[in-house]
Amino acid sequence: MCEPGEMLALMGPSGSGKSTLLNLLSGRMQMTTSKPAFSVPTTACAANAGRAQLLGTITYNDMPFCKSLKPRIGFVMQDDVLYPHLTVKETLMYAAILRLPKNLSKQEMVNRALEVIHELGLERCQNTIIGGPFLRGVSGGERKRVCMGQEILIDPSLLFLDEPTSGLDSSTALRIVHIMKKISQVGRTVVTTIHQPSSRIYHMFDKLILLSEGQLLYYGKASHAMNYFSSIGFSPQIAMNPADFLLDLASGNVVDMSTPIQLLGQCADYNGARGLHSIDVGSKKNHSNSLQPKYVNQYLSRAYKDMLSKNDALQDEDMGVRTISPYSDTARTSWKASGWKNKSDREWSSTWWCQFCVLYMRGFRERRHEYMSWLRIFQVLASAFIIGCLWWQSNFRTERHLIDQVGLLFFIATFWGFFPLFTALFTFPLERAILAKERACDMYRLSSYFMARTLGDIPLDFCLPLFFHIIVYFMAHLRPSISAFFLTFFTILLSTTASQGMGIAIGALMMDLKKATTLASIVLLTFMLSGGFFVQVYLSRSVQVYLSRFESLVRPTASSSSSSSSLRELQSIPSFIAWIRYISYNYHTFRLLATVQYGHGSQYFNCDTSTGCQKVEEASIFHNISLEGGGTEVLVLLSMIIGYRLIAYVALRRMSLAI
Repeated sequence: MCEPGEMLALMGPSGSGKSTLLNLLSGRMQMTTSKPAFSVPTTACAANAGRAQLLGTITYNDMPFCKSLKPRIGFVMQDDVLYPHLTVKETLMYAAILRLPKNLSKQEMVNRALEVIHELGLERCQNTIIGGPFLRGVSGGERKRVCMGQEILIDPSLLFLDEPTSGLDSSTALRIVHIMKKISQVGRTVVTTIHQPSSRIYHMFDKLILLSEGQLLYYGKASHAMNYFSSIGFSPQIAMNPADFLLDLASGNVVDMSTPIQLLGQCADYNGARGLHSIDVGSKKNHSNSLQPKYVNQYLSRAYKDMLSKNDALQDEDMGVRTISPYSDTARTSWKASGWKNKSDREWSSTWWCQFCVLYMRGFRERRHEYMSWLRIFQVLASAFIIGCLWWQSNFRTERHLIDQVGLLFFIATFWGFFPLFTALFTFPLERAILAKERACDMYRLSSYFMARTLGDIPLDFCLPLFFHIIVYFMAHLRPSISAFFLTFFTILLSTTASQGMGIAIGALMMDLKKATTLASIVLLTFMLSGGFFVQVYLSRSVQVYLSRFESLVRPTASSSSSSSSLRELQSIPSFIAWIRYISYNYHTFRLLATVQYGHGSQYFNCDTSTGCQKVEEASIFHNISLEGGGTEVLVLLSMIIGYRLIAYVALRRMSLAI
């Protein structure tokens, strides 16, 4: 039991179950009520301890956990999961708007964020970006305080922290724990896991839980822990930090400690039964080095259970849980009056539209640096200039020139088919930790996040294709028409948005960058090869008959063998995979670009030959491409834009977001 105004520390060696217990207490690892017990996997001690069983119930003021309790609970993760390009002030302000009650005005929410900045001593760095591994920003201690500030914003009754001092120097760690102590002194309950605190940090804790391999070795006041272990025969023989003594004891390392004679006797009996070298119990020599850790842990766990049994406070003999008297009716009524209700329905702090607007603006501010980076701009502009030089002032006077210009159109379709795909591929795998963290505390709806994340990229994605299009279009001397210029740009935008959707869908399905990159490479290669330029597709039997009759009418001198030969040239892809072109956005983009450039008007080539001019539609490269219409291709690309994003949303919905 941990009461308001107290700070409880969970200590133990790695793999002892600290984080598992913290997740259970905070409601992040749900208990099933259909069975009296359920199994939860341990962490590093899984090989030794197998699966730990949880018996009993966890209650908050004598009431079970429910979704409406989440706004009363704050959870600070061990890793500092923050957006690196946002400032400290922006990070806390966006969190305040998303998490504070919707009956507050925006100015009140902003004022609350400023109060937290002052409370945590972040005034000096409030306009500094958070930073990341390769981006200079705030220090590690300041970053940890920002994470704490995101939870303090909602004024939680319970605050859980997972290794808040991990990776910090002793001075910064002391400052962090001092802030935690101040938080508990204003009436909040603070529960934290901590690995190896200094002596000054240890004496700040009110209560202590000591764990070892999932077993409870001690629960009570932190100041009484040394006296308890001394009473059962364990005491340090040299001056040492109490936390170091307790961690060594929980690890089974009793070097430089006095050990009870009963433990030595039990080890001697066990070794003698197995025919091993026995321990001389009556010797004055310290046999701490000969004790195996598992014997020490078993003895400590059994001693604590015996102590509980003697005090007549045992609730479960296997787990050693104290009988906790329920809260008084006055305390329960007071908490209910403060806004907590025992119901399972989730209550959102803000409306869907408010969440969408805030997430849209936050995402735009975060990603504008990535999209508008000089490296990215240089990559697109350099590619455009190289392409413009290679196809400088192209034309289609002859069929060979026409094929070269059509190759340019296919390259444009391919370039804006793979470039946005691999950019969007990293969207959700890189933001998985942030999404999981914010969804775990019900900060926003998944649908509002997905729409803001998807639509927020579109304005940024318009800039680079526009620069690319202007350079290539005029350098390559494509169709000199205003309508053709804008329709070509519209087609590029459709291709860009469709390929983005494919990248988002693959990233959301895989959630692993190596697997996603491999799958995207295969898909992109398949779409490119079936795009309608490198190889042609099978023609149906009816189309073959129609073409043979048409060819015999317009070319009566042509032999049947040459007609059959020309048809066989079109049959390059086996019929059982010819359908792939219909799901390739490269295929539809290429057809649409060709229609814009050469369709909807009479254009001719080979005008300098003796046979006269030929229509572009009659060129051999367009035997399988219709240059009329274009509406079908637009509808197909629009359906891909929507369909790929629906796949990504369903994948995110089905994904487990628990950390």
